Amino acid sequence: MSTILVTGGSGFLGTSVVRGLAGAGHRVLSADLRTPADPVPGVEHLVVDVTDPDAVKAAFAGHDVEVVVHLASIVTPGKDSSRALEHAVDVGGTRHVLDACLAAGVRRVVVSSSGAAYGYHPDNGAAHGGWLTEDDPVRGNPEFAYSDHKRQVEEMLAELRASHPGLEQVVLRIGTILGERVDNQITALFEKKRLLKIRGSASPFVFVWDTDVVGAIELAATGEVTGVFNVAGDGAMTIDEIAAALGKRTLAIPEPVLRGVLAVGSRLGLTAYGPEQTVFLAHRPVLDNTRLKEVLGYRPRRTSAEAFEAWRVAKGL
Repeated sequence: MSTILVTGGSGFLGTSVVRGLAGAGHRVLSADLRTPADPVPGVEHLVVDVTDPDAVKAAFAGHDVEVVVHLASIVTPGKDSSRALEHAVDVGGTRHVLDACLAAGVRRVVVSSSGAAYGYHPDNGAAHGGWLTEDDPVRGNPEFAYSDHKRQVEEMLAELRASHPGLEQVVLRIGTILGERVDNQITALFEKKRLLKIRGSASPFVFVWDTDVVGAIELAATGEVTGVFNVAGDGAMTIDEIAAALGKRTLAIPEPVLRGVLAVGSRLGLTAYGPEQTVFLAHRPVLDNTRLKEVLGYRPRRTSAEAFEAWRVAKGL
């Protein structure tokens, strides 16, 4: 059994990862900005701000940490958030964790990246019929903080693999997560009366159920395989298929028209979304999960369609 430190251990995924690893008999340290309301028995909960390098190093002190699961990031920014804060957590925080791993002689680090790291580009997956594999370039999009920051984190990890090959890495590029308790900017799109789409674009989604993400993280932390893996359920769903499953209709708008509407709306303060959102709607990354299944050895229990159906039922839609 290993001593495992989980950053973001009180968060949405972290809570389940911490509980699962502790239940498997590992010694678990959970680091987050605050201790959870319902602490996991036997787990040492540490208050750590990943933007503070000294606090991060202190979390490792005296614990003989062997494996780090780095989940701390800002996925859905709050109203008081800023690009600087998000960068400090996502990119700076990862740098501090990796530096601490090297200083403490950690054996393995598991990092939660995202399919967003590939970016939202019209030629995504062109070599594989629209499906992105782990060999495709990680390009991000500067206009989307989360996508851009995950790109920077992945570049940092690639440099570290070259300079410090002794630190084992598992990087998980996670698709759109659904679960019984999931409510975010993406699921909000599905709760509209009509689902917005770019005319001429299938706008497919790949979904992964939250317990499948947790299962993949736990295997990555405790197994022997290293590498980069897309984490998604089998298959994808287009906006039309999602709308049909919800008993709704789509609203197809030409991209130039929508871009103009969003430009005016954002300028007048009528919407939080700017014209760059048309790229997000039209060119979402579609993740191939072959390597997840055949190399890492994790088979998602739910396909994309099954994950969506389970979410729909849970929400009573």
